[in-house]
Amino acid sequence: MFQLDDKFLEDIGLSALPDEQKKPFLQHIYSELEMRVGQRLSDGMSDEQLEEFGSIIDRDNDVIGNWLEKYAPNYYNDETFLKLQETTGLDVNDPSLRADYAATKWLEVNRPDYRTVVAEIMDNLKQEVISNRDIILGNS
Repeated sequence: MFQLDDKFLEDIGLSALPDEQKKPFLQHIYSELEMRVGQRLSDGMSDEQLEEFGSIIDRDNDVIGNWLEKYAPNYYNDETFLKLQETTGLDVNDPSLRADYAATKWLEVNRPDYRTVVAEIMDNLKQEVISNRDIILGNS
């Protein structure tokens, strides 16, 4: 995937951004990416799907448990779960890990194109930032 960090800023030509502005800028990019991806992924979903995914994102343990039982009963052995556990360092029984896995798996089931959507939106966002680089840096 991608990281929103100093390397990202370097890639889009904003490594000269003052240090005190880097973190707020990266947070803004993350929020914008999250909003745009959410809008695109929700297109064409039913109200039931949106409600179910919302409950998973809100970490409703009953919804998560029921969904995992139906769609991923052996999730402890799923490669995605194991990678997520390794990346986060969370205990395999941690409810946060389970919720994050459920959200990822839900997207795989209901929007198998979600990784492509995220990459496409990220590329578009990068191009917007690059085209406005001088303004962002105050070099207009």
